[in-house]
Amino acid sequence: MDEKLRILLCEDDENLGMLLREYLQAKGYSAELCPDGEAGYKAFLKNKFDLCVLDVMMPKKDGFTLAQEIRSSNADIPIIFLTAKTLKEDILEGFKIGADDYITKPFSMEELTFRIEAILRRVRGKKNKESSVYKLGKFTFDTQKQILSKDGNSTKLTTKESELLGLLCAHANEILQRDFALKTIWIDDNYFNARSMDVYITKLRKHLKDDESIEIINIHGKGYKLITPEVE
Repeated sequence: MDEKLRILLCEDDENLGMLLREYLQAKGYSAELCPDGEAGYKAFLKNKFDLCVLDVMMPKKDGFTLAQEIRSSNADIPIIFLTAKTLKEDILEGFKIGADDYITKPFSMEELTFRIEAILRRVRGKKNKESSVYKLGKFTFDTQKQILSKDGNSTKLTTKESELLGLLCAHANEILQRDFALKTIWIDDNYFNARSMDVYITKLRKHLKDDESIEIINIHGKGYKLITPEVE
């Protein structure tokens, strides 16, 4: 790597945390290890990071709470959750907060770095694209700035919201195949990622509800269709 990418690593298991930090550093990343959520948030405020890897169950402040605080300061930074939990409700909670990925313990170091690299490739690819602005009914959507605006009011979208809306706009009034969207944005079309996408579709519908001419409909067994009278 030409420039070391900085990772905020929050893990209360000291041995695992040190192993993860050493492995990430060996792979060329700069990783700062924090033993709890409070220390993690202080580190986040003090330094600039490119990605966060957060354990869910931590003392003082859990990973979900920490992620919400991080998101309130930086809506764009990618977040990966680490957890021993396998309950669907917990995983969906993470995606509702805006997780980019979710890894259940035990996992291999190779799996973690693969997921980190996949997320960072998406982020770099988005930054390298030329600015693209869609006229979407009464809305204007700037994919580069991730801003949806109407009548002078602007909403800053999360990275996932922006990527999904961008795909829908690119396939406006056509079927956006579910598998294609999952593999493009989430890399993997597994159950949890599919449920995550459903959550983000619901969020986008809320963002667009002020224009009755726009609708995102489910196409059973296939995917979604963005119905709109105008896309430029």
